[in-house]
Amino acid sequence: MHSHTVRTSLSIVVFLIYALFGILPANTSRAMQTLKLASTPRNPPPVDKVQDLPQQIEQLEKLSWVAWQNHDADFFKQFLSADHVEVGVGGPTTKDAVVAGVGSGICTVRSYAIDHFTFTQFSATTAVLTYRAQQDTLCNGVAVPSPVWATSVYVFRDNRWMNAVYAHTTIPTTK
Repeated sequence: MHSHTVRTSLSIVVFLIYALFGILPANTSRAMQTLKLASTPRNPPPVDKVQDLPQQIEQLEKLSWVAWQNHDADFFKQFLSADHVEVGVGGPTTKDAVVAGVGSGICTVRSYAIDHFTFTQFSATTAVLTYRAQQDTLCNGVAVPSPVWATSVYVFRDNRWMNAVYAHTTIPTTK
């Protein structure tokens, strides 16, 4: 049972990852190039002046799912804050563990769907995106819990938005 719990926890940690802009090398994936284009402001504009921030954060989240499916650890190195925390059934984990898990290839994301986005901005430098995620993913042969309600907290630091916290709650299925 303990081995199954560890595998499930690792798969959830790997599953719980997300997208943001950064300084990118020339051979960076298309998703990462899109993120780079979105990271131009030097300081976050006043909350009332950001008409499209919810769409930008939603797009980053969608790009992170592409990166997750493609095992793009470099994307997550740029996207996650240095103090990033992910919370799953195994408890909290760090950016380094998430990046290593994504890059390891232990998970296969066959398909996914994300929807029902809700954006809340708490300040000029802090926002949260909640949404529903469903996926057909195996990590070490164990199915990743699905569907879930996901929560991603974003912070504006170093002239860009980055993901600081990710957690999800499994949605009970009715039979």
